[in-house]
Amino acid sequence: MQHAKKISKRTRVVTGTTLAAAIALGGFGAYSASAADSEPAAQAAAAKPAAAKAGNTFESKHLTVGAATDAAEAVLKAAKKENQKVSVAVVDRNGNTIVELRGDGAGPQSPESAVKKAYTAVSWNAPTSELTKRLESTPNLKDIPGTLFLAGGAPVAADNAPIAGIGVAGAPSGDLDEKFAQAGVAELG
Repeated sequence: MQHAKKISKRTRVVTGTTLAAAIALGGFGAYSASAADSEPAAQAAAAKPAAAKAGNTFESKHLTVGAATDAAEAVLKAAKKENQKVSVAVVDRNGNTIVELRGDGAGPQSPESAVKKAYTAVSWNAPTSELTKRLESTPNLKDIPGTLFLAGGAPVAADNAPIAGIGVAGAPSGDLDEKFAQAGVAELG
């Protein structure tokens, strides 16, 4: 008989503890549920972007991927007419590559050189053949990362502001590279 009372007492303790834990967890769950209900409103408020004050922003023009691709293809077509194997790159105003095409048979160095020429042309809003002349008075210009002061880069402008650069590399001379880059600029007309 006493043995039954011990079990009964243990059972009551275990049952009581389990019940207390369930009540505590239930209360926590209810608290969590009410907190979760208020979270979407708080998240929505936090996710709403802050509006910039008037005068703190500006707009800029950018080439579309389609236009950049058309320009790059015009470059390859012009080079092919003269049996030249080149690569072409079109970068945006910030120097980010929009399109890069390696022509059939173009050398392994040409894609990287084309990107650097395009970047250089848009950075200074000038053909890279003109920029090479500046090295005579300022030779450390060539040390600027990402640039290449060789003929073959041409800027693209809209409303007298640079919006892109076209770089070409792989022809036997920079003059030819730049001639093909100008064919890309002309395509954008």
